[in-house]
Amino acid sequence: MAERSAGRQKRKNTENYFDYSLLFIVLFLLGFGLVMIYSTSSYEASLQQDGDSAFYLKKQLFATVLGLFVMIAVANIPYHFWERFATLAYFGSMVMLLMVLVPSLQYSANGATRWIRIFGLTLQPAEVAKLAIIISLASLICKMGRAIRTTKGFFFVLSVPIPIFIIIWKVTNNLSSAIIVFGIAFLMLFVASPDYKKFMIMGIGGVGGAAALVFVIAKISAQGENFRFDRVLAWLNPEAYASDTGFQTLQSLYAIGSGGILGKGLGQSMQKLGFLPEAQNDMIFSIICEELGLFGAVSVILMFILLIWRFMVIANNAPDLFGALLVVGALGHIAIQVILNIAVVTNSIPNTGISLPFISYGGTSVLFLLVEMGLVLSVAKGIRLKDL
Repeated sequence: MAERSAGRQKRKNTENYFDYSLLFIVLFLLGFGLVMIYSTSSYEASLQQDGDSAFYLKKQLFATVLGLFVMIAVANIPYHFWERFATLAYFGSMVMLLMVLVPSLQYSANGATRWIRIFGLTLQPAEVAKLAIIISLASLICKMGRAIRTTKGFFFVLSVPIPIFIIIWKVTNNLSSAIIVFGIAFLMLFVASPDYKKFMIMGIGGVGGAAALVFVIAKISAQGENFRFDRVLAWLNPEAYASDTGFQTLQSLYAIGSGGILGKGLGQSMQKLGFLPEAQNDMIFSIICEELGLFGAVSVILMFILLIWRFMVIANNAPDLFGALLVVGALGHIAIQVILNIAVVTNSIPNTGISLPFISYGGTSVLFLLVEMGLVLSVAKGIRLKDL
C-alpha cells in the first residue's frame, strides 16, 4: 500500500504544468477588449457602415475566435518544433513586409499603407515580423552559446533585427512597430547576455540621444519639415497645435480628465461621438478612462502586470534556454507595447500609432498575439510540477 501511494505521489510530482492563471488573464483581456471595442466604435460604425453598429465588433470577434483556435493548436505542439523554421520565419517576414510595395496586394487605411490583402483577408506584416523575430532570435542565441558573450557575438545578434527594423520603418512607414521589434530583440539579448555594462551604456546613450533630438527640434521649431517633428512639437505644446497635430492628443486628455475616479459609465463616453478619431484603435485606453474612470484604468494596468508576472514565472522555470527566450520575447512585446500605448494616450511621449494588446481593434494584432500566447503555454506545459 505504501509503495502504491509513493508511486502515485511520484507520478503526481512529475506531471506537466499548465498555467490556468495565464489563460484566464488572456481570456479576460480579450473579453474586456470586445466589450470596449463595441462601446467605443458603435457610434462611428452606425454612421459609416450602413447602420451596422456592431461592424467592428464582428470583425474583431472573428479574429479573436480564429486566434483562440490557433492558440490552442500551438499550445499543444512542442515548442521546439518551431525552432526548425527560425530562418524561414526571419526571411519570410521580410518578404511579407516587402509585399506592401506590390500594388495588387497593398491595402491602405487612414493614409497609411501598412497592410496586404491575401485571399480576401487583410494582414499587417509588421505583426508577423514581431513573432518572427522572437522565434529566429531565440534559435540564434541558443545556437551561438557562449559566443554571445564576446563583443563580436553580442553585436552580431543585435544587428539581426536591423534589416527588419529598416524595412518596417521605411517601407511601411511604421516607426512604432520598428521600435517594438528592436525592443524585443534588445530585451531577449539582455536576458541571454551576462554583460550588463553594454546595456547600461547603450541605454544611457539612447535616452541622451532622444533628449538631444527633442531639444534640437524644439529650438529650431521645424514644423512642416517632417510629420514626426510636428508630433514632437505637438507633444511639447499640444494646445498650440489643437487644430491639427495635437487634436487627437488633446481629445484623449479631455476623455481621461472627464472620467474621474469611477467614470461616466460603460457606453457613456462623449469623446467617442466623433471627437476622438479612431478611438477603437490606438486611443481606446482614453475611452476606458472616461467610461470606467481611474478605477477601470488601474484595473486594466494591474491585469497586464499580472500577465507579465506569469510570463516571468514561466520563463524562470522553462525547461531550457530556447523556451525561456520565447517567453521573454512575448513578455517584451506586450510590455513594450502596453507602456508605449499608455504613454502616448497620456501624452507622456509623442503621439505614434501603438495599439493596446488584446484590447485595441486590430485583427492581425490579436491573431498573432494569441499565437505568441500559444507558444508561452507550450513552454509552460514543458515544466514539471516538481520544478515549481
